[in-house]
Amino acid sequence: MKKKLLCALLALAMLFALAACSGAPAEEPSTGDNTETNAGEEPAPDSGESGEEEAQLSGETGEEPGGETSNEASQPTDAPAPAGNAFKLGGTGPLTGGAAIYGNAAKNGAQIAVDEINASDSPIKFELRYEDDAHDAEKAVNAYNALKDWGMQISLGSVTSKPAEATSAESFADNIFSLTPSASSTATIAGKDNVFQMCFADPNQGTASAEYIGSQNLGSKIAVIWKSDDVYSKGIRDTFLEEADAQGLQVVSDQTFSDGNATDFSVQLNDAKTNEADLVFLPMYYEPASLILAQASAMGYAPKWFGVDGMDGILTMQGFDASLAEGVMLLTPFNADSTDEATVKFVTEYEKRFGEKPNQFAADAYDCVYAYCQALTAANATPDMDAATINGLMKEQFTTMTFYGLTGTESGLTWDASGAVSKSPKGMVITNGAYVGMD
Repeated sequence: MKKKLLCALLALAMLFALAACSGAPAEEPSTGDNTETNAGEEPAPDSGESGEEEAQLSGETGEEPGGETSNEASQPTDAPAPAGNAFKLGGTGPLTGGAAIYGNAAKNGAQIAVDEINASDSPIKFELRYEDDAHDAEKAVNAYNALKDWGMQISLGSVTSKPAEATSAESFADNIFSLTPSASSTATIAGKDNVFQMCFADPNQGTASAEYIGSQNLGSKIAVIWKSDDVYSKGIRDTFLEEADAQGLQVVSDQTFSDGNATDFSVQLNDAKTNEADLVFLPMYYEPASLILAQASAMGYAPKWFGVDGMDGILTMQGFDASLAEGVMLLTPFNADSTDEATVKFVTEYEKRFGEKPNQFAADAYDCVYAYCQALTAANATPDMDAATINGLMKEQFTTMTFYGLTGTESGLTWDASGAVSKSPKGMVITNGAYVGMD
């Protein structure tokens, strides 16, 4: 018995010796952990804020509106994360919470662009990482710092305006170039020569909305309902009122609300109805707008409704009766139902991966990545450059180039030295559950 045991031990020892010589590692015992990663991917470090790991270049949806995680997104197999030869591109957005529809849309749109570019013969490659800021300025700064520690070289800024105002100040101080897809407040870019916008700014939306309503004779008596503690909503409302006066529009009701009273809109709606407003302007995000539409329907008030780009996505809001949005008009730079080749390709891929139509936040983020690709290529930038060097190159490129994207016009997009984009909104109306151009 002892002799047999000795032989077995000698045989085992020879096996380990052969493995060591051939360079083949001995198999480790199983730990019971069944977690898998895609080939070429490493799990992203925890940001310290969301408590969740964000996959890099995975094509995952992250958080769905309402905070539930979706695992239904298809995984791209043709665009593994580049190793050591990619620009580190980071951004923050609300991936959880009430504004998650915006953050996840931007993240998803950017991811598609990154995967397409990485799979192409372009010399520019990206490694993308998004951090959750929950639509909170303090959390956004923490998320930004996590990205900076990761080695972020160029930024997609923040998705929504209040967090973006905080993170853009950090980008400016750190000499990290930032191109936000959707943070439209003027304070986001003011006084920061390296912070640019892909979206049109709040004043432009307010002015353009009043001009459109006036030129199309959409209403004779106008009511405005806006959110006083939201820089996005307030900025649009202020310029809307200025232009409404210039257009000769009669504003008969100007009512506000804040986070503390964002569920009951009876006072605002009754004031609009009492003053016989036949059009109500809603410069706000989709969540309070959905409640306003539902409560107006319940009280039998049926004016025309006119919104802005923050309402894009209301049709895919969980639990919302889309029929309540029938006839709602809004200004947005992107129409997912457009038949041009580039839009059809993007929408098809987005629906395949994420099971829904993309909104303008997704399209703007997609355009951001491609604009970066164009600028980095023209500047002969390389991933071994530090962020400050790339920052200088991007400032030069973005103020001199013309970019053609999903959200631009036939004449393309340009930027001035302030970081503002030259871009025109499109008038849309919701008809049979889809956005239809009004022009």
